[in-house]
Parts: sequence; C-alpha cells; structure tokens
Amino acid sequence: MNTPEGGGVRLAALMAALSTATDLAMGQPMENAMASCVVAVRLGEALGVDAPTLRDTYYLALLRYIGCNADVSWLASIAGDELALRREVAKVDFADQPALLAITLRSVVRAHAGRGTLATVQAVVRALAQLPQLRASFFPGHCEVAARLAGRMGFPPSFVQCVGQLYARWDGRGVPALRGGQVALPMQLVALAQDAVNLHAVGGTDAVIAMTHARSGKAHSPRLAARLRECWPALAPGPAEPPLWDQVLGLEPGPPAWLHGDSLDAALQAMADFADLKSPWHLGHSRRVALLAEQAGRNLGLPHPDCERLRRAGWLHDIGRTGVGATLSLARGPLSDREREQLRLHPYHTGRILARGGELEAIGQLASLHHERLDGSGFAKGLDASALTLAARVLAAADRYCTLTEARPHRAALPAAEAASAMRDEVRAGRLDGPAAGAVLAAAGHAARSSPAVRPGGLTARECEVLRLLARGQTVKQAARELGLAPKTVDRHTQNIYTKIGVTTRAAATLYAVEQRLLD
Repeated sequence: MNTPEGGGVRLAALMAALSTATDLAMGQPMENAMASCVVAVRLGEALGVDAPTLRDTYYLALLRYIGCNADVSWLASIAGDELALRREVAKVDFADQPALLAITLRSVVRAHAGRGTLATVQAVVRALAQLPQLRASFFPGHCEVAARLAGRMGFPPSFVQCVGQLYARWDGRGVPALRGGQVALPMQLVALAQDAVNLHAVGGTDAVIAMTHARSGKAHSPRLAARLRECWPALAPGPAEPPLWDQVLGLEPGPPAWLHGDSLDAALQAMADFADLKSPWHLGHSRRVALLAEQAGRNLGLPHPDCERLRRAGWLHDIGRTGVGATLSLARGPLSDREREQLRLHPYHTGRILARGGELEAIGQLASLHHERLDGSGFAKGLDASALTLAARVLAAADRYCTLTEARPHRAALPAAEAASAMRDEVRAGRLDGPAAGAVLAAAGHAARSSPAVRPGGLTARECEVLRLLARGQTVKQAARELGLAPKTVDRHTQNIYTKIGVTTRAAATLYAVEQRLLD
C-alpha cells in the first residue's frame, strides 16, 4: 500500500522507484539497487549497527547513484554508449586502471566502428587525453550533485555526507580520497553489497566469495568483507522470498515516512532535475513542462487534484530517459531505425519506473502518455483519442510546445510565434487536441520569461551568461568565443561563480543553474 489515508506517497516507495531509474542510468537491470539494499541492510543488522546508521544504509543503497547523470553527455561524447560502458565497469575493481582503460578503449572503438581507421585512432587519442578528467571533475561532480539532490529531498546531514562519498574506497584510492574509517559506515556497507550483487549476477556465489578475498583491504574493509563472506547465503535475496519491491519496503528501518504537499513536490522536482541532467539540451525541460501543463489545466477549468497531478507528471515525464543512451540526445543528424526505437522507449521506461501503486502509479500513468497523439501516431503505446484523457492531451501539448521552443543538437529553438504556428498545424492534422493546445499556448503567452531583477547568488549579468554556456556543455574556450572574451577572463568568471554559489564542479554548477531557472 503506497497511499495512506489523505493521500501522499511513501518515502521508501518513491526512493525505491527512483532507484530503478538510477539502475537504468548505470546500465544495470531494474531492481539491482533494491537487491543491494536488501544485502546491505541485512549485513548491517548482522553487524548490530545502530538505527540511524541502518536507516542511512537503507536509503543510500537505493540512492547511491542519484548524481550519475551529471556530465554523462561528456562521457558519451568520448566513449560512445555509456550504458554499455558502465555495465562493464561494474564488474571490475574501480582501482584496476589497466582493466578500466581496456574497457574504455573497447567502448571508443565500438562507437567508431565503420568510420575508418584514422577516425578511430583520432577518437582513441582524444579519449586518452581526456581520461584524467574522470578523477578531476567527473567523479567529484557526481558526488557533489548527489549530495545536493539528497539535501533537496529532505534527507538529514548524515545521509547527505554519505551520498557525497559515492566513489570512496577503504584503501583511500577512491573519490573522495578518504581512507579506512573515514569512509562512512553506510557507504562501506553499500559499496560492498553492490559489488556482491553485481558479481553474483555474473558468476554466482563463487564470484562473490572471490571478490571478498581479492578486494579485502582494498576497495572494502577486511572486517566487512569477511562478515559478508561468512553470511552470504543468509544475506542474498532468494528466489523463494517475496518480490524485491515488497522486501525493500518491509526492511525500511523505523516507522514509514510519508511525503505530502510541499515535501512531495520538492522530492519530485529533484527527480526531474536528475532526469534532465542527462542531456545539456534538456536542462530545465521538465520544470517548464510541469509549469505549463499545470497552468493550462487551470485555464481549462480542471479540478485542483488534476492540475496538481499534471504538474507532478510534468516533472517526471522524462525520467525514463535515464534508460536511453546519452549519444542519442547528442545526435546532430538523423537517427537510425534502431536508435529511433531506443529513444521511443523512454515513455515506457517512465511508466515502469513509477508503476508501484497508489498516487505514484497514477502520476506515472499520466507521465508516460506525453508522446501519445490523437491519431494513434505517437509512442510508446500508440494510443488514440479514445484512450487519452484531457489531462493526457494537455501534458502532450505542453511537452510539444516546450520541445519546439528549446534548442536541440540538430536545430535551433523556434521563436514563440513559430512554435505556436507549428502547434496549430498539429491540431489541424489531428495529432494534438485543440482545446489542450490552446490552453497551453495561452499559458505560454502569460508565462514570465524575463530574468529575475535580483540575480541569484550575487552573480553578475556576465557571470550568468558564462554559467548558462557552461551548463549547456560548452568548454571555456567555446564560451569565450561566443562571448567575445579571452579564455582567461571566462576562466576567472567561472572561478568567481563557483565561489559565489558554493560549488566546486561544473556538474553542481549546472544543477544550480537549473534550480535557479537561469536556463529559461
């Protein structure tokens, strides 16, 4: 049961659902994080850890990778299919540099198959030149973004600290460079549990036992590795046990927590930003769709609960994009049939991520319909007008308008008047609903688009310009060219920005720009 009397969503259910999105983003099967949660909590119980530590362990196992979408487009630009790359990386020791290098180079070569030897060699050289950025900014960015999102979801400081240690290792060779007991105990438990679950999927119990020996004193605490090895049969979820979803909800330490009203909205908006971070071309997209859909619903006189659900579905409609390779969002030319089908799966992924009963499932059912069309030409279900509620028609129109007015790699953003004309053409063609599209256009015409009079964080107008360009994925040199400035000047602005807004990585600065609506 995911809905208490009076509405709301259970925190554990929402975070378990979010964990399936991070599974997809990391190239893992759905419920991988939930299996890790079961192992980590059971191991913590076997060790007799205190209740607050067990609670942090529980949520950390579900949310360890909530920062994983940060800078992923950069990774895809040099290594190709980041989902396949991450799937392979999960099987090896993070500190095994030769193995990681071999996996990365194989990924680069696969990405350039058929483009000729020279192009492949050039791509390999570029990849090798950029690999140092993994430790310098990519991994720290994941940690910083994860901590920021966790704080916005209302988690306590102890949990925020844990999730910021995403890639820490017992031997100090991780990111951040903590050693031994400096790594929070929940992170020690979760990292070990996830390695065990990943290796068990590959080689069964023998692979788990071998891992506890090989990585003892390296990636993991010798004490925890030995205990997991001793207790593994009792820790691993078994086929005779209830479904993982039920096991995870049943393991939640302490009384169940519920999200209502503003607290639920804060969590859903953080999830929206998590999804949009995957592509620099989609930053802030889900926020805009939510705002427009809700106002359009009010313009049509929909009841308050329907408008509220429209807003929440707008935030979550693209969370299924986490399961689609980032290279598809970067394509400047036409997609192949196979790539197009992969992209068309994202509404299906959205529905599956949120298909957990109660209000969460109701939001997901609406969110998954944002690409459906009245004439049945949409996706992923191919529904027609007879199966689409007015709310679904409004969400589809809001998503379409926002997409048209946003730039994409293959085209510039349409001016508002041209986007409105394109929307009316789709109404005449029988794809979009007339009243829904009209309500969306009316809402867009009254939306405040100007920058705030007082800029956030004390940023100057020039610093806001620089931050927008950096958030969109431009390098310092590219931003300098666009602004007509020297690269050193842009670099100085960048350092000032980081200092003013209290971040240390581009990934966290990008999230800040989204939070402050600087990209609208």
